[in-house]
Amino acid sequence: MKDILWKSVLGEIELTVSRASFITWFKNTELLTNKDGLLVVGVPTVFVKNQLERKFNDLIIDTLKKNGVEPTKVDYKIHTKGKSTLHKRSSEETVMVVAPQQTDTKPKSSSSVRHSYRQGLNEKYTFDNFIVGSGNELAYAACQAIASAPGTRYNPLFLYGGVGIGKTHLIQAVGNAILSNDPKAHVVYISSEQFVQEFLDAIRYKKNTDFAGFYRSADVLIVDDMQFIAGKEKTQEEFFHTFNALHQANKQIIISSDKPPKDIPTLEERLRSRFNWGMSIDMQIPDFETRCAIVQTKSTTHGITLEPSVVEYLATHVQTNIRELEGALNQLLAFCEMRGLQPELQIAKSLLGSSKVRPKHINAKQIVERTAKHYHVSMEDIMGPKRDKDIVVPRQIAMYILRSELHLSFPKIARELGRKDHTTAIHSVEKIAKESTLDADLRTAISEIKDRLYA
Repeated sequence: MKDILWKSVLGEIELTVSRASFITWFKNTELLTNKDGLLVVGVPTVFVKNQLERKFNDLIIDTLKKNGVEPTKVDYKIHTKGKSTLHKRSSEETVMVVAPQQTDTKPKSSSSVRHSYRQGLNEKYTFDNFIVGSGNELAYAACQAIASAPGTRYNPLFLYGGVGIGKTHLIQAVGNAILSNDPKAHVVYISSEQFVQEFLDAIRYKKNTDFAGFYRSADVLIVDDMQFIAGKEKTQEEFFHTFNALHQANKQIIISSDKPPKDIPTLEERLRSRFNWGMSIDMQIPDFETRCAIVQTKSTTHGITLEPSVVEYLATHVQTNIRELEGALNQLLAFCEMRGLQPELQIAKSLLGSSKVRPKHINAKQIVERTAKHYHVSMEDIMGPKRDKDIVVPRQIAMYILRSELHLSFPKIARELGRKDHTTAIHSVEKIAKESTLDADLRTAISEIKDRLYA
């Protein structure tokens, strides 16, 4: 009876609060006991417990009364749900990467390869909660097209870009969308590291046939962090045959990596060639507006509306990594939650200001030296009159970094590089700024130079 009561309560609350608030604060709760007017509600974390006690307790009591229960008190207890299908899955079931609450219709062989550590799709990664901006809109559009008709367009899809810019979110969103449309689809999501480990296990336990059969029976194969397969010859050969079998059968293949196929070292040429059969898309770091939207959306899922000044500060504080941005937001919210404070700009500055990765003590000479060293040219050449391309490009990049990191004036930049005319600096900075939006290799070089500067 208590399960029926709580389902009824949650059903009414879902109509009252926002979808984000319901998923964050109510979805994973359950009624543990209902005795003599005292109700105990099980919650997954202390963060949820505090929110329900402080913000939603009156709503819960009112909703209980509407359902014929007059509680004298409602307590909230940290408790892992015992009846969730996600938590009940055995190690055998985790091998089949399926939709949430989906019963696998494929027969399981008693000799099949089983791995309890295979992650599978995470249902929290959806198109609905993916923030689209100028740096990822092409990738987003391609993924939506694939979700509507797997195996017919953009096959394979190869997404690449830096750490923490949303690749994993997007490729898993495709898998979740496909399963939503067709719950019987066999969608396999795995990292290349896990693929390597499972292949080694298959060899060790003489389960090669089972291993190949599992992956080649997929309707959709999603492989994350493909760069880790580099240098592993036998595994690459196995993946090559898996790729061919799926592609020949018009099954969808989706791959992510931190670099494009041509830049993955020791990757077999035949794999490199096949990765380029479909569409390769460079996912770029989020711009300021996108970062603001991410902060606003994530804070809303916590049931909190931040002031614009706080949102803008966080978006400025972390500029290249969405995971770090979310981490900064979570740090701020947790700090304020534990102290009963409202997140404000001064608190954010006090809490996060001292943790900035980039100190301000670097100087112009260090930037020029580091750029010259990265490109294996001498300081004399980069400061001198030579106009060879292998000298001009590093010189222009040094000017760009002087402008972006130290905010030097163009005349000052020109002097630092031994130029008399500051229009050279203007041209160089504009050129590199424009080309870096189109050239992934150039962005990587600039990022590596900066990382070395602040290491």
